[in-house]
Amino acid sequence: MIQQMGAFLPSFFANPTILGWSCAVVFTAIWIACYRPPLLSKPWLWAVFVAGAILAPVAIVIASFPLRYGVTILFGYLWSQETVQSWAWLLSIPSIFLFGLVWEGAKLLPVSIYWWRKNRDIEPKLGLLIGVMAGAGFGLLVTQWTINYFIHDLNWSWQLVQARGFPALIGFWEGFFVLGLSIASTALAGWGLAKGWGWKFYLLAGFVYLVTNYNTVLVSYKLVSATQAQIIIATWALIVVGVTLWLRERKEKASHKKK
Repeated sequence: MIQQMGAFLPSFFANPTILGWSCAVVFTAIWIACYRPPLLSKPWLWAVFVAGAILAPVAIVIASFPLRYGVTILFGYLWSQETVQSWAWLLSIPSIFLFGLVWEGAKLLPVSIYWWRKNRDIEPKLGLLIGVMAGAGFGLLVTQWTINYFIHDLNWSWQLVQARGFPALIGFWEGFFVLGLSIASTALAGWGLAKGWGWKFYLLAGFVYLVTNYNTVLVSYKLVSATQAQIIIATWALIVVGVTLWLRERKEKASHKKK
């Protein structure tokens, strides 16, 4: 397993394309702009962004190998292989949630370090914005990975779009909205941490991940089509991002009233 983990890390940056990286950067910039973090007055937020990016492959490797291996062993101990396969649609829920907790824990690490260094006392709005930058760095690396894989796997071209229509754009659509969810979930967790509700909002961030990624199970069981799954992801992203932006603006208005 150690060898597999070591071999996986280089593959995280395999098949790079200008289009894939450009989309990841543009998508990240769009979502960051929605939150308007004070990057000029607080340039150290860029360090949080870089930290989030560095933690992305680490978290994915942990979720992909040790955690997946442990879950497989546990399920095999509790149930027969036939039972696991028959109930995979249900048993996948705790697995996906655990993977989400690993991802969200990695993204929340820079926020937690800053919160701890400030004697566990920071403004909720700042906690939210630190979460934005950590989630954005993490999301940038994941998005370039998924989009580049999508481009390489389909041998993507504009001719493919003309021939297949929306299915040929699913990778870009999903990359955009999943990136928005990656940022929003960590922003929510950062806000909750600053408010003193750290573990509750950490679980909430894991739930955001669960709802997002359970769509792959629904598609595999043909309960929804790939297009329907993308609509679900986009709708979920708009809901979660909307709540997060509301919290940001709500805090700003409260601070103006105090003045």
